Amino acid sequence: MKSLEPPDTFHLSAATGWLGLGNWQEALEELEKITPALRSHPEVLLARFEIHTKAGKWDMAAETACALVQIRPKEAQFWISHAYATRRMTGGGIPKAKEILGKARTLFPKEPLIAYNLACYECQLGDVTAARQWLKSALVLGDPKQLKQMALRDPDLQPIWNVIGEI
Repeated sequence: MKSLEPPDTFHLSAATGWLGLGNWQEALEELEKITPALRSHPEVLLARFEIHTKAGKWDMAAETACALVQIRPKEAQFWISHAYATRRMTGGGIPKAKEILGKARTLFPKEPLIAYNLACYECQLGDVTAARQWLKSALVLGDPKQLKQMALRDPDLQPIWNVIGEI
């Protein structure tokens, strides 16, 4: 894919700046100024995904994340983003998000955030035993102190907050 060059890089940078300021509407306007043929560039799609999540437009966020997975299937974060948006989109939900991360887990067995999110999904589905196992896997794969702190603030994991210290 052709790399972005000025003025498209300026518009992308401006969009990122607007996102940093919490103004997704202005960010979207900047992305619309990018050359149409380059709007499917991964950097542009990533900014578009962020815009859709900030706007709460989960159907569009899931569609954008799916495009990122297709363009760059070897980047774990895009799979995680796809699952995140799918969970919240119309007709989505946790089982569909879990299915996406199940596929991602086979591609990225050492990615702690995949295991962490699977723990969240299992917890929300009521399987606290599986949730504890996934969280334990995440702690082995990643920074246990950081992940435990994150888990103790994550409402998805509230049903197992009392046992996180033991994992």
